[in-house]
Amino acid sequence: MKTKQSEIVEQPKPFTPGLTPALVRQHAYALFRDKLPNQPLTLEDWVLAEKDLVNDMELAQVET
Repeated sequence: MKTKQSEIVEQPKPFTPGLTPALVRQHAYALFRDKLPNQPLTLEDWVLAEKDLVNDMELAQVET
């Protein structure tokens, strides 16, 4: 089975207003704990981490 490897990139700036790169980085490291020792995060990983963080923040705001 062929798989397309994503290009490894540095952490992009968050596209969501109010989020800092540090917040996204911390969330990404929590999400991809098992991946990080062997390979760096891809652009798709960073975007997924940011979207997941925004979703978590929205859910926390609704619950309060």
